[in-house]
Amino acid sequence: DDSSRKGHWRNRKNPDQPFFSVFNFTGCHESGIASASKYQDITKDLDPSQRQDADGLTTFPPYYPETPDSREDWKRNYELITAMDAWAGDLIRQIKEDGLYEKTIIMYWSDHGVGLPRAKRWLYDSGTRVPLIVRIPEALRENGQGKPGDVTDQLISSIDYGPSVLNLAGVDIPTHVQGKAFLGKNLGTPREFVFGARDRMDERYDIIRMARNKRFKYIRNYEPLKTYYQYMNTPEKGKTMADLRRLHEQGKLPPAAEYYFSPNKPVEELYDTWNDPHEINNIAEDPKYTKTLKKLRQSHLDWVKSTRDTGLIAEPILVEREKKIGHRYGVLRQISDANFNNRLADIAVKASDGPKALPALMTGLQDPDAAIRYWGAVGVGNIGPAARKAESAIRMALYDESSVVRTAAARALCRLGQPKDALPVLVKELNGGEQWERLHAAIVLDEIDEMAWPVVASMHKALEPREYLYANGKYVVRVINRALNQLEGTVRKVN
Repeated sequence: DDSSRKGHWRNRKNPDQPFFSVFNFTGCHESGIASASKYQDITKDLDPSQRQDADGLTTFPPYYPETPDSREDWKRNYELITAMDAWAGDLIRQIKEDGLYEKTIIMYWSDHGVGLPRAKRWLYDSGTRVPLIVRIPEALRENGQGKPGDVTDQLISSIDYGPSVLNLAGVDIPTHVQGKAFLGKNLGTPREFVFGARDRMDERYDIIRMARNKRFKYIRNYEPLKTYYQYMNTPEKGKTMADLRRLHEQGKLPPAAEYYFSPNKPVEELYDTWNDPHEINNIAEDPKYTKTLKKLRQSHLDWVKSTRDTGLIAEPILVEREKKIGHRYGVLRQISDANFNNRLADIAVKASDGPKALPALMTGLQDPDAAIRYWGAVGVGNIGPAARKAESAIRMALYDESSVVRTAAARALCRLGQPKDALPVLVKELNGGEQWERLHAAIVLDEIDEMAWPVVASMHKALEPREYLYANGKYVVRVINRALNQLEGTVRKVN
C-alpha cells in the first residue's frame, strides 16, 4: 500500500492485482480562486474556447455583490473546474492505456462546494451538494446499475462511499459503519435524509447541524448569537469577501447579501430547495410548513443521538479525553455513562431554547460531566439578562475544574453585565491554557467587544506566537488581532 502523492496503480508489483486508487486534485481549492498566480498556473493550458465570460455567467448567486471582482472569482471557479476535467481525463486515458477501462469502476466526487463565502464551510447546498459521477463497466453492473446516461435523485452522503466500495468488492460492511451502500448487491432501503455538521473552521467555532430530504433543508444553529460571517483570515483574503465587507460598510449590498451580516442567526432555518434553490427564504416560521419542520427537526435530533455526535463536546474537553483514553474513537464509544449522548444532545438544544430552558440549564451546570456543564453555561449566557437568577451558579462555575466551562461561565457573566470577575478568568485561560482552551477564551474576548478594554494589554501579549503550540498558536493570534483591530480602530494583519 502507498498513501502519498506518488501512489499509483501502476506501482503494483503484480499488474494483475486488484487495486483501489484515490487521486486528489487540489487546483480547485479556494486558494486557486483567491491567488491570481495559482489560478493562472492551474489554468495555463486552457484554450480560448474553454475560457468563461465573467459578465455572461447566468449562475451568479444573489447573495454575492454584483462587482467585477466577485464575478471574476465566480469565473475562476468554472475555469479551475475545466482544468480539473482535463486532469481527470488524463487519468482515464492512463486506465485505457493499461487495458483496465472495462474492468475498473470509476467514481468522481468533490469534498464540498465552491471555495467562496457561503459555500465552503457552510451547510447550504452551495457548500454540501457536490457532484457524483460513477462509470461502471457493463460486466461489473449489478441490477442494471450504472447504465450510461442514467441520472438519479437518490440521496447520498459522502460517508456512503466507503460502504459502497466494500459492497462492490464483496466485503462485509461492519455493523458500526454509519454509511449506506448505494451500489452493488443486496442494497438496503434508500436514505430518507442526509445530514451535515459544522464545528470549527480554522480559528472560529460555529456549531450547526443539518438534515435534508429530497426537497427540504433543515438547519439548527446551536450558537445563534454568532453572526453568519465570522471573521476568518483565510476567506478574508478573497476578493468576493472583500467586496462583501466593503459594500456592507457602505450600506450598498443587496438584501440577499446583506442578510449574512446580521448580528445573529435564527435558531432554526428551513428551506424549500425546489422553489428556493439558493436557500434565501427561511420558512421555518411559516405555519404551512410546521409539519415538515417538526419532522426534520426530529430527524436531526435522532441522528445526533444515534451517531453519538462528539462534535457537541467542546473541543478542549474532547482533546483532554482523547489523551486519557488514548484515541478519539474511544470517546465516541465510551460506555461508562450510557445516557451521556442523550443528555448531551438535549442540553445542547436547550442552550438555544431561550428563557424557558433556564431550569434545565441550571441543572446542567451541576452535572458531573464537564461537557454537559459547558452547554449549561453557554445556554445561560445566550439568555443574557433574563437569566439573572442563575448568576450565583455561574459565579461558582468560574472555578470549575474544566477550563472551557470556566470560559463559558465568564462569557455568561459578561452577558449578564458583570464583566469584572469574568475578565481575570479569561485572561488566565488566554495566557496559560492549552491550544483550544486559549482559543475559546480569545473568542469570548472578541465577542464581548467594549467589555474587553480593561484587559487590552494582556490581549496584545497574546499576539506573540507560541512555538510549543500547533502552528505557533496562530488561531489565537488571528482572533485576538481581529478583536484588537475592532477595539482600537487598527488594521494590523497577521498570518
